[in-house]
Amino acid sequence: MSTTVDLSRDAIEAVDSARQINDILGIPDHLRDALWRVESANLEPHDCRGGLIVAGMGGSAIGGALAREALGDRASRPIVLARGYALPAWTTPDTMVLCASYSGNTEETLAVYEAAGALGAPRIVATTGGKLADAARADRVPVIPLPGGFQPRAAVAYSIVVALEVAWLCGAGERLHAEIDVAAAHVEQIVEMWGPEASADSLAKQLAGGLNGTIPQVAGSGLTAPIAYRWKTQINENAKMPCFAHELPELDHNEIVGWQCASHSGRFSGVFLDDSDLHPRIRQRIELTRGLIEAEAAGTYRVESIGQNRTERLVSLVLLGDLVSVYLAVLREIDPTPVPGIERLKSALARG
Repeated sequence: MSTTVDLSRDAIEAVDSARQINDILGIPDHLRDALWRVESANLEPHDCRGGLIVAGMGGSAIGGALAREALGDRASRPIVLARGYALPAWTTPDTMVLCASYSGNTEETLAVYEAAGALGAPRIVATTGGKLADAARADRVPVIPLPGGFQPRAAVAYSIVVALEVAWLCGAGERLHAEIDVAAAHVEQIVEMWGPEASADSLAKQLAGGLNGTIPQVAGSGLTAPIAYRWKTQINENAKMPCFAHELPELDHNEIVGWQCASHSGRFSGVFLDDSDLHPRIRQRIELTRGLIEAEAAGTYRVESIGQNRTERLVSLVLLGDLVSVYLAVLREIDPTPVPGIERLKSALARG
């Protein structure tokens, strides 16, 4: 890994105009605040035999995927994502639909909200306001109020906790309230290890230095599969870099062959997100796959989660990926917050 990187607080603030780094470092407080916000919404339990659908896009959707893996085998009913304009065809009135849109104006999520209402499925909304909040209040649908002032992707702790709590309320999984509290305290310690005040040889800074100038390919499995996708999207949006994610063991049946002449096409790096609870054969595959692609890669990295329970370990890797993405932006001298490509697309859709 590269060691010639300047990722001091001053260097970060010179590039990070909106101080997104502070939102990332605030994840422990966000976890606790999210619990309070769900409780303050005074939601009633609603037993839903059809399970839970989390409808959302981007940073609002990832919480559902992460919550599903935090629960693991403690989920007792299906937890499914709806990333688009429609509900799954099998959705019934016995299925809880959580509509999550940070802005409240995400057109795909608004469409799913209407579809769930037409079906007669119970709905819960998580948002800061917008059209979604207006519709929910008019329909007497419960609203979990999210705090304003964030980029949607920086509200990841809120989206995880909301999905977990709604899963419990609808009978789709155990309640992880205490585990979330413990995870918040755990992540506070990790912030000191990986944050801006940490030494230049800290894991997050070294990873950013190693990935800079490459196209990262991030791999996960089980608990770490949605985290790999989170790393991809954070690197896309914050560092403005191409980045791709895949899942083991599936990637060993296709993507591994694509590495055969990768160095002829560009500088690619491989990041493998490990966890102590992964199947032993998956952990073996990580090392074997690293060895097989090493000659064609600009660098390969195996990164392990830290923590005693699933939520701790999951949040540790989410935090690490978020920090790496901002550090990469700083190294590239690119402000992590603006997302002009997304804004241009939204404008074009509005005109259409």
